[in-house]
Amino acid sequence: MASESAKLYWKRNLRILLILLLIWFAVSYGCGILLADTLNQFRIGGFPLGFWFAQQGSIYVFVVLIFTYVYLMNRLDREFDVHEQ
Repeated sequence: MASESAKLYWKRNLRILLILLLIWFAVSYGCGILLADTLNQFRIGGFPLGFWFAQQGSIYVFVVLIFTYVYLMNRLDREFDVHEQ
């Protein structure tokens, strides 16, 4: 891979990674801690929504973000022709 192409690849890779980490932070810290009192006004399965996000929701979001990362990186790898055969 040419130097300019490699720099662009890693720049896009880091951008994807930072966006996904910000989403994870917002859900786990924001919804589970900062907004817990506001979210506790709503219920899911009998439990307050803030509690649910702190215990289950952030884990579900994390798993979805893993699959999203795999999908986006596979697409990026194909675009830069560094994918597995």
